[in-house]
Amino acid sequence: MTTLSEENYLKAIYHLGKQGTISVSTNAIAKKVDSKASSVTDMVKKLAEKELANYVRYQGVSLTEKGRLAAALVIRKHRLWEVFLVEKLHFSWDEVHDVAEQLEHVKSLKLVNELDAFLGFPTHDPHGDPIPDKDGNYSPMKSVNIFDIETGTTGVLSFVKDSTDAFLKYLNKNDLALGDTIKVLDYEPFDDSLTIETNSQKMVISKEVAQNLYVKQV
Repeated sequence: MTTLSEENYLKAIYHLGKQGTISVSTNAIAKKVDSKASSVTDMVKKLAEKELANYVRYQGVSLTEKGRLAAALVIRKHRLWEVFLVEKLHFSWDEVHDVAEQLEHVKSLKLVNELDAFLGFPTHDPHGDPIPDKDGNYSPMKSVNIFDIETGTTGVLSFVKDSTDAFLKYLNKNDLALGDTIKVLDYEPFDDSLTIETNSQKMVISKEVAQNLYVKQV
């Protein structure tokens, strides 16, 4: 049985190391979980003892298959709860992350699988992130960054890389949401800004904003 803290570390390593397959430094983990490097070292040693992580001093940390599956389950629960909160309880997409952070540690697999069925087996959360299935697998994302499509091309907003409250509130303020059709009208090389046309407006977005918007081309 994993503790809440252990699950948070597993999830951090999973995200930092491409599903935990690539070794990441303890400093990177410390930054991700907002902890001291010494505390991270203690934790990864515990994870290694439970055969959830591979840890070699000065060489970094990766997840074992057991650890990868445990991390994927936490992420699966988090993203299913986000779908539930948005679709059934009518939370906005910028409100769900912190609540899902609490709900993701529920242990009942039956509850998680019933929730999945109740929601109609969704494949993506409200921010466009893929939801792992009960075996920890999911289809690779086929979206491309908006910078990677040619001027004059149209795409459908399908994924938001930055899911912080601040960025999602910015998108809400500017009437941008998943499923919106976006056409790139112009690229400004001076500051890497883009002029885009959406369902309802024309607007200029900064490089920072554009880097976080992914679309499926139509």
